[in-house]
Amino acid sequence: MKIAVLCSGGDAPGMNAVIRSIVRCGSSLGHSVLGVRRGFRGLIEGDFRELSSRDVGGILDRGGTILLSSREDRFRDHRYREDAYRNLSREGVDALIVLGGEGTFKAAQLVVEEAGIPVIGVPCTIDNDVGGTRYCVGYDTALRNAVSAIDKIRDTASSHERIFIVEVMGRNRGFIAVEAGLATGAELILVPEEEFPRERIPPEVMRAKSMGKLHFIIVMAEGYGRAEELREYLLAEIGERYGEIRATVLGHLQRGGNPTHFDRIMGMKFGEIAVEALTSGERSGFVAYDRERFYIEDFSRAQEFKDIDREALRLNRRLNL
Repeated sequence: MKIAVLCSGGDAPGMNAVIRSIVRCGSSLGHSVLGVRRGFRGLIEGDFRELSSRDVGGILDRGGTILLSSREDRFRDHRYREDAYRNLSREGVDALIVLGGEGTFKAAQLVVEEAGIPVIGVPCTIDNDVGGTRYCVGYDTALRNAVSAIDKIRDTASSHERIFIVEVMGRNRGFIAVEAGLATGAELILVPEEEFPRERIPPEVMRAKSMGKLHFIIVMAEGYGRAEELREYLLAEIGERYGEIRATVLGHLQRGGNPTHFDRIMGMKFGEIAVEALTSGERSGFVAYDRERFYIEDFSRAQEFKDIDREALRLNRRLNL
């Protein structure tokens, strides 16, 4: 079997571990593997390269993806998808493995339906927001990066008795905000899943400062709002009599760096399951993980709502004394 593999959408630490696993597990079973550069753009433009076990040596500790990634709007157009399918046929590709999030899996479903070749997805997104699976490759590393940055911000916030608003990634889900906020002892966590009117924030600041707290850290998912806008609101409401108010956007810092040991191990396991699924005859779906078990889930489930850890959110509020 000739298997093609691509990465689409935002890069996630641990993608290289998945690629390495796919290539080496595939080779051990007698399959050949082609890498598609720049995701679905590479499918459209025919940018393929053969991958051997030596090609994926020494990449476990590298962030990003050696295959490069992109967000390719042309794949929405059936004319360009036809170009992609012709390229897959020309290269003799029997099956495809795609690494990415829910948007990537929507495109993967189209390939299954229109090109008729088997496609297996591997959830790789730092937001951890793919439905149907408890874990997505890259989340643990992004969480580590966010925690490390907030710890450093807290040091300077305490030294200068400041109020800090830290904006973390999470357009639709607040997984990073909740866990990073709890792990760093943030005074307030703001996420899109839970309504928390901004009018309630000034009293929270005043209460904390009245208890003698030196700093006030707000960890906010980008899906809740923008850090600079919240800073302007707080300046207008309470000024700086409780301390200087600063806003920091962690942004792409959360994506980069060496993947954690957990993302490396999970990436290799996800990759192995993807190859074995194709070998056993699976034709459509993505590798999911829950309760220490891997299995193949229908692509449609990737769009389902997956809730944050509300117990962690509750605990954070209880501990803010």
